Amino acid sequence: MAIGVGDKIPEVTLQTMAADGPRPISTREVFAGKRVVLVGVPGAFTPTCSDHHLPGFVLRSEEILKKGVDRIVCTAVNDVFVMDAWGKVRETGDKVLLLADGNGDFARALGLEQDSSRWGMGRRSRRYAALVEDGVVKTFHLEEPGKLEVSTADVILRDL
Repeated sequence: MAIGVGDKIPEVTLQTMAADGPRPISTREVFAGKRVVLVGVPGAFTPTCSDHHLPGFVLRSEEILKKGVDRIVCTAVNDVFVMDAWGKVRETGDKVLLLADGNGDFARALGLEQDSSRWGMGRRSRRYAALVEDGVVKTFHLEEPGKLEVSTADVILRDL
């Protein structure tokens, strides 16, 4: 069953790129005591994720953060090196923290894993966006496959 409003974010270790290389980061470190916008995408560099979903959060990051959000986080089932390269290409800088869910552990723990094998992509995350406060989901927007309608930066801004 997929995570929903009122549920606690599961404890999982993800990866982020630090100045000295890959660094493990726990979901507890990401979410504890913070108000976080969490964005999940099927994959870095995939057309909808790269051309529309992530850029909306980069573009609207200042507005989102001014509404009392501590950070915007985007996760995908990709390795940390791919996520780092994607962040550079999409110029995320400090606006969006990219977290690699290389083995899909986080997507699976959230109940949001999908089988994208028919497109040669293996197991991935479904597309979603959520507002998380101190590790508890306050709002949650899950997209239907192939859609980008309810998990955009504009929708999250309305939640705030």
